[in-house]
Amino acid sequence: MNNKIAILLLALSPIFFNSCKPDDDKPDKNEDCNDLLAPGQTCGAPKPYDFVSPSTLAKVATPIDNPLTEEGIYLGRLLFYDPILSLDSTQSCASCHHQDRAFNDPSKFSKGISGAIGTRNSMPLFNLLWHKDGFFWDGRSITLKEQVTEPVVNPIEMAHVTFCDALVKLRNSTMYRENFCKAFGDDEITQERYEKALEQFLITLVSNDSKFDKIERGEAGNSYSFEELQGRAIFFGEPPLGGDCFHCHGGSTFGTHNYKNNGLDSVHTDFGFYEATGKERDKGKFKVPSLRNIEFTAPYMHDGRFETLKEVIDFYTNGVHPNSPNIDPLMNHNNTGFNLNLTEQDKQNLIVFLGTLSDSTFLTNPAFSNPFK
Repeated sequence: MNNKIAILLLALSPIFFNSCKPDDDKPDKNEDCNDLLAPGQTCGAPKPYDFVSPSTLAKVATPIDNPLTEEGIYLGRLLFYDPILSLDSTQSCASCHHQDRAFNDPSKFSKGISGAIGTRNSMPLFNLLWHKDGFFWDGRSITLKEQVTEPVVNPIEMAHVTFCDALVKLRNSTMYRENFCKAFGDDEITQERYEKALEQFLITLVSNDSKFDKIERGEAGNSYSFEELQGRAIFFGEPPLGGDCFHCHGGSTFGTHNYKNNGLDSVHTDFGFYEATGKERDKGKFKVPSLRNIEFTAPYMHDGRFETLKEVIDFYTNGVHPNSPNIDPLMNHNNTGFNLNLTEQDKQNLIVFLGTLSDSTFLTNPAFSNPFK
């Protein structure tokens, strides 16, 4: 569109202040529709939010390019729960990420606005600042900012043709003009600001008040039961007696968050990480999730194939496919074999220990709840 045509269109109708660029190429985030809208009001500076890394999680820094503020976090919370971001205004981020399930979807596959069904289980959302190797099961989004944009234009999910279409709806909302103004100093609404606001809210979704955390902090009245101690020994122990869980689900987050093939299938039908990298060695690899709150995040695995933790542990005990292409070397436990020697009591004790990673206060924290209710 040349300048003369743009000036003529703007003179003919004010609706073009909310229209989108027709260019086929993806616009720069700072230019996305911005040539057609200027801020109409300014606000004072937002109030900084003091983010402190919990003592039971590794120390991390918040993004330098996106300092957390109370107003920015609240704006992100509004956006997370508002169905306005879907094409027909019926579905929000929270539709597939339920707080009472640790922001996971209890369905095997999530359903989009048209009734279309996805092919992977929705991942839980917490402690995202500790993820250093990308997002989604296949790592196709490198940063959290990239991740929050994709569902809006995914044809199976929220189904907007372009992200600019979603921005138009936000710009037509007095409430959002006011809240973007409070969060960023003026009421200009851009894709970059949308991403920053949602990133700020998602960063605050920190889970660190499980029984495990309380014991680690030395809080009075908290100690492991005999079964929990037995399960803990299995979790951190190596074969032939241990479960060797910690090599993939270690550290303060109980998940490496990188990508591995754990031998689910002998032949891949979903190529996972390969779809993001295009490298043969990444076929069949998927993100290693955190085991925190695992009690609440069924079904399990990238395709939701297991309904219970017992099924998951049964698989690792005697169901691994050792010839699966690109299977991770760690699955051959210290060269002792690809399966585990766990008794039924071992499995039960392990499940009991995993229950100590449950943070029930996270599921009901009002700071994370729907602000429209």
